[in-house]
Amino acid sequence: MDGARRVGWYKTFVLPVVRWIDTECAHGLALWALKNNLVPKPDGAGDSSPLLECEVFGRKFTNPIGLAAGFDKNAEVPNQMLDQGFGFVEIGSVTPEPQAGNRKPRLFRLYSDRAVINRMGFNNDGLAVVATRLRKRARRGVLGANLGKNKYAADAAADYVAGVRTLGRYADYLVVNVSSPNTPGLRALQGRELLAELLSAVLAARDEAAPGVPVLLKVAPDLSDEDKADIASVVLDLKIEGLIVSNTTIDRPVGMNSYDQAEKGGLSGPPLMAQSTKVLADFYQLTKGQVPLIGVGGVTSGKDAYEKILNGASLVQIYTALVYHGPGLAQEIKEDLEKRLRQDGFASVSDAVGAAFPEISGKHAAIDEVVRATVTATVTATAAADADDVTEPMVATPATPSDPKQD
Repeated sequence: MDGARRVGWYKTFVLPVVRWIDTECAHGLALWALKNNLVPKPDGAGDSSPLLECEVFGRKFTNPIGLAAGFDKNAEVPNQMLDQGFGFVEIGSVTPEPQAGNRKPRLFRLYSDRAVINRMGFNNDGLAVVATRLRKRARRGVLGANLGKNKYAADAAADYVAGVRTLGRYADYLVVNVSSPNTPGLRALQGRELLAELLSAVLAARDEAAPGVPVLLKVAPDLSDEDKADIASVVLDLKIEGLIVSNTTIDRPVGMNSYDQAEKGGLSGPPLMAQSTKVLADFYQLTKGQVPLIGVGGVTSGKDAYEKILNGASLVQIYTALVYHGPGLAQEIKEDLEKRLRQDGFASVSDAVGAAFPEISGKHAAIDEVVRATVTATVTATAAADADDVTEPMVATPATPSDPKQD
């Protein structure tokens, strides 16, 4: 049976059964299946395309579609996920000491919205165990390590520094995660003074323990304009190598229909797409395109990935969509993204980055997707104001007379 048939069989017969299982148990089952090579590899997952190859913060990527942190918290299956067609994987979040996380249940599928709410609380095996796994791993592809702090840590900076010193040698980039809504007080570290102190300590540790390894900052989507301006200023001042935009949201956008939407925790999936893309565009403009951005939040298709790229993302990550679409999704997104790039005349994915803002990127492309991406920010902001600052996902209407592409 070829790869396409195996993936089709998996989606038809396995995924429907898995969805009847408790969400967290299903996630554990997926990791077990990957470790035991029971998840089919999509056809063409290992193929390279010059159109999708890119270099970002000094690292070469076979394609810009990555696996977001949270799926493989403990670095159990990074190479298996690379085999699924991802251009890079991000493990974590990892804290210095092992942590059980919050009380169960803490992970909820929102079927009607194809979304997920989680309040996991940085459950992970701790730095020592994860470092051992990474040391034994056959190193290939691009791997990022997402760092967190223990729930009751008295010195947050010390926890992140410990992460840098322990995992820096095994990672191709490091992520300072101060944006999870499920650890008390964590998001307060996004404030200007605290953030500058924290990142300065992290950079000093990086220069000593893992020189040359890029440091990225992962931010929340629930930020005021002042918050975003402060973060951008700190990132530029300290020369942070990249931003990941964004984490999950504590908002519940208008129009959601799922029963469990009132559960506490961070929301991810399609309802987050418009809000996270607006924040992404804001950071692209605030940093004037000088800081590479990874766009994450609500991506389920090549169209979504393309919109993130047009709004300034050099790379894109997915996670929640895997819950509903299963194996093969990364490959489907890559193929669709490549088609869109070719149709619009881009020579590479890097050429499309920030094309919605030609005054910054210098890329002038009179195409429907660029117009749609440009006006999405305006329409989304208007909707947020009308809904008492709750962002409603929507698709903006193209403003050009050219033939629109509809999905």
